Amino acid sequence: MSWLVPRITVALLALITGACAGLLLGEPVHAPVLSMVAGGCAGVALVVLVDSLRAHRLMRWLRGAQEDQAPRDTGFWGEIGYRVERSVRLRERSVEKERERLDQFLSAIEASPNGVLLLDSRGQVDWFNSVAADHFGLDPVRDRRQRLTNLVRSPAFVAYLQLGQFDEPVKFTSPRGDATLSVLVRGYGDGMKLVLTQDVTERERSEAMRRDFVANVSHEIRTPLTVLAGFVETMSALPLGESERNRILHLMQQQTERMQTLVADLLTLAQLEGSPRPAPDRWAGVDVLMAHVEADARALSGGRHSLSFAVERPAQVAGHPDEIASALANLVTNAIRYTPEGGSIDVTWRVRPDGTGQFEVSDTGIGIEREHLPRLTERFYRVDGSRSRETGGTGLGLSIVKHVVQRHGGELDIHSDPGKGSRFRLVFPPSRVRAAAVPTFAA
Repeated sequence: MSWLVPRITVALLALITGACAGLLLGEPVHAPVLSMVAGGCAGVALVVLVDSLRAHRLMRWLRGAQEDQAPRDTGFWGEIGYRVERSVRLRERSVEKERERLDQFLSAIEASPNGVLLLDSRGQVDWFNSVAADHFGLDPVRDRRQRLTNLVRSPAFVAYLQLGQFDEPVKFTSPRGDATLSVLVRGYGDGMKLVLTQDVTERERSEAMRRDFVANVSHEIRTPLTVLAGFVETMSALPLGESERNRILHLMQQQTERMQTLVADLLTLAQLEGSPRPAPDRWAGVDVLMAHVEADARALSGGRHSLSFAVERPAQVAGHPDEIASALANLVTNAIRYTPEGGSIDVTWRVRPDGTGQFEVSDTGIGIEREHLPRLTERFYRVDGSRSRETGGTGLGLSIVKHVVQRHGGELDIHSDPGKGSRFRLVFPPSRVRAAAVPTFAA
């Protein structure tokens, strides 16, 4: 009410002042009453005119963007302008805070490793983060306000959306065909939907590898166990001569050793996968490693192959010496097993110009077809299963080699030509290779 009394007072003063002025001007023309009324009306009209101009300035400000200050008039219109401006500024600050919170929320969703997509009540794309765009192959500009089923045409996903039963996620191949997606839909608001996507390609691959691993282990162990069970039943049920008994015992021993080798390789793999990376400050002499591997290789070959072991210059490798020797021994053992009698096997060490160290095992064996090379380091993968079992292989040797060299920060390089032989290289990074002053062969 602070504006009401001054407003009435100004109107009365204008009325009285106008009437008095009209009275003074009306006496010379002998019309004092008429002049007084006209003067009073003129005074009130002047007040109304000034009031209208102030109201017009305020209305013009209200029709605009309200970016500048409201008109700073006194009285009624000045107070209205001030209060309206304060309300506008408070609303703007509130909207700005809500916008900041929304931006933070969307930034958090954008940082999520999973895809998030919002659908309106008509099934049209309202918003999605970059992960969802990558999963579904969406364009952030082009595909907004489009029906999702027009963009993602997987029959399993379309049926899932149309059925409307979202208790369990649906899995299907991504539109690009290079990933397996798990999609879960949740309803919210008035018919709107939240679509959550996750790339489960690696999980599915791991599950498949786990199933294959269990199946392969079961098969590899069941085969010798079946043989042993058969021999035990034969020895307990039939009278056997000394020579037949010795033959069966020899075969049983072979199958037992095969299972022992398999279990040992499985334990080695488990140890490699579960232990920390080898220390980078534990150095082993290359010539010592080569000497141990050479002794085992010559015993395994029994003079049937031409073996050559050469160290280009003395050096040391940082890491676990037993693991490195095991990896190198696996490669040499494979070369001996798959190289016919009279063939040659060369094992060399050299330091490359870029500082990396390289063990190379090359042979003149049967070689490997090109299509098998990418899968050679998979567990239990065999190019020729029957031949691998004849030579005593478990199918885990190259998998062990790969784990060892990767734990040392290196890589395994394989090259092979059918009928011409194979070449396997263990390459170690410069940080794990250094020159040795003198040979370090063990006594």
